Amino acid sequence: MSAARRIQQGLRAIVPPVLLLTLVGYFGWSATQGERGLQSYALRQAQLVSAYAEFNRTEHERDIIERRVAALRGARLDPDMVDERARALLGQTEAADVVVLWPKDRRLF
Repeated sequence: MSAARRIQQGLRAIVPPVLLLTLVGYFGWSATQGERGLQSYALRQAQLVSAYAEFNRTEHERDIIERRVAALRGARLDPDMVDERARALLGQTEAADVVVLWPKDRRLF
């Protein structure tokens, strides 16, 4: 048997396992590091939790505003609510009023 023939047989024996290991390595890397891998999945789950928290906070704010608007409607008009809104919009108070200033980040509306 010539040396060239032995090298050719050796390559035929080595190439398929090397290709298979390369393919397994690629898919293994893709499963952990790729666009849809485990790390991306964990990042998307964290973003989902953050989005749900923002959604819940926004819904809570919306409920507060809806209750305030409902108090200003038609037959159920609350005189105290009208007085409060008028004073807030006009920037006026009565002599007996106590004014409590809130920081802007703590305001509800």
